[in-house]
Amino acid sequence: MLDEGTREQIAQQLHRAGEDRRPVPLLTARYPEMTVEDSYAVQRIWARRQEEAGRRRAGHKIGLTSKAMQEATGIDEPDYGVIFDDQVRDSGHVFTWERYTHPRIEMELAFVLKDDLVGPGVSIFDVLRATEYVVPALEVLDSRIAMEGRTIVDTIADNAALGAMVLGGNPVAPDAVDLRWVAGTLSRNQEIIETGVAAGVLNHPAHGVHWLADRLAGHGDRLEAGEIILAGSFTRPLWVYRGDTVYADYRELGTITCRFE
Repeated sequence: MLDEGTREQIAQQLHRAGEDRRPVPLLTARYPEMTVEDSYAVQRIWARRQEEAGRRRAGHKIGLTSKAMQEATGIDEPDYGVIFDDQVRDSGHVFTWERYTHPRIEMELAFVLKDDLVGPGVSIFDVLRATEYVVPALEVLDSRIAMEGRTIVDTIADNAALGAMVLGGNPVAPDAVDLRWVAGTLSRNQEIIETGVAAGVLNHPAHGVHWLADRLAGHGDRLEAGEIILAGSFTRPLWVYRGDTVYADYRELGTITCRFE
């Protein structure tokens, strides 16, 4: 375990890395005694500093919920991070390439809550009752810590690698479609690179949300009405480069596009 002063120092390093786009060396290489709970403590310190700087929380993201993502990263348990309002974009958004480090895209569903979810003991049925609508989303992964050799300890401290998100397509009530069988294709420059089905996220994307509610309860936190919850990717991360256009097709749930310039 790390002392509070070291946690504060790491949070400050990550804050600077987010501003100057220079990832810091692996935390696990420098602090081999660092634990998952240390990482969440660093994330909370970092998030608090963002709010003190005027950013507003818009929700949470869940990561590493599918076998595709776990195998792609070598990490075998979910994690979570905080979404801020300035990270939420609409379909068609043009991202400035220089603002991101190692950008990658994931295909997900987002749950927008109408009621609070307070753990422990939240079930999938509680999640469905508390959800106003579900909508297609893309997550832009970013990195403030060196990529090679990352562990879940590094990823959690890095706010679960969240850079931004894009919402689009057709919002639906949680009981209007079988969410397990929402499927999609993810294209870069008109070439399909990834495909997936939402059941790949813990067998049902709502499972990720109730996992998150219970995990937050252990940190004295909750999911609140109005929050956007990114439920986790059901495709592997798609690497993007300057000039790339990304197109996600969710069939009856519509499409999302974005571009990097």
